[in-house]
Amino acid sequence: MILVTGANGNLGSATLAALRVGGAAATGGSRTPDEGTRHVDFDDRTSLDLTGVSTLVLISAGYAEDDQVVGRHTALVDAAVRDGVDHVVYTSVTSAGDHLGFAPAHRATERLVRASGLPWTILRNGLYAELFGGLLMWADDGVESPFGNGALAAVAREDLAHAAAAVAANPARHRERVYDLVGTPITAGQVADRLGVPHRTIGLGEYRRRLLDETPGLLPFQPPMLVSIATGIRHGFLDGTAPDLTELLGRPVSDPLAKAVAAASAARPEASL
Repeated sequence: MILVTGANGNLGSATLAALRVGGAAATGGSRTPDEGTRHVDFDDRTSLDLTGVSTLVLISAGYAEDDQVVGRHTALVDAAVRDGVDHVVYTSVTSAGDHLGFAPAHRATERLVRASGLPWTILRNGLYAELFGGLLMWADDGVESPFGNGALAAVAREDLAHAAAAVAANPARHRERVYDLVGTPITAGQVADRLGVPHRTIGLGEYRRRLLDETPGLLPFQPPMLVSIATGIRHGFLDGTAPDLTELLGRPVSDPLAKAVAAASAARPEASL
């Protein structure tokens, strides 16, 4: 049995769906489980029963401060060792993202997985095309961003889900492999062109101010995390490509520009009216 954590999240649910379409025996785990999924709460060790699980797809529980994230992952890896899981697949962040504000928790988890003694595969996921489009900010006459002319080797979330499913369905082929799952470089200017509107670059200081002063609901760790993404894209750290994703999928990657345009278009103020 394959178990996918974060089954009610975007990546987890898509991975589980891809596994089931492919005929794999798979279930999901979530702190708020639906019918047919397991109760798996990273913050409650008593809920971490992995009995009968052969392959664990550990979708990063990254929506917290690093110490909490690593603590959650430690609890699940410990449970995997205790309950005899045969293989752990972990969704990390692209190798080019070592400077990103959320990278340390990913790299620490990679160490945990490697040190567990269990067979493992690391999927170093690129940043979502959907995220890139969603981070563009609509102004009266177009879109603004802190990305400048920098490009992001963005990836469609669905492609990452299908790659994770391909690995989990046949984990022995991918034992002790690290894959860099990045896509085709796109820019904010290209997204704006597809939308038929101008793109204006704002400074990183202005971006940070807007996050702190004009974006209600952000948790304390999120503004520096988002600024780290912005400066990484702006200064060319996240535009490198690699063949791993195409090879795992067995097909060309989805067009990340189309995904980013769709996300930006959905965030347009008129679209929400």
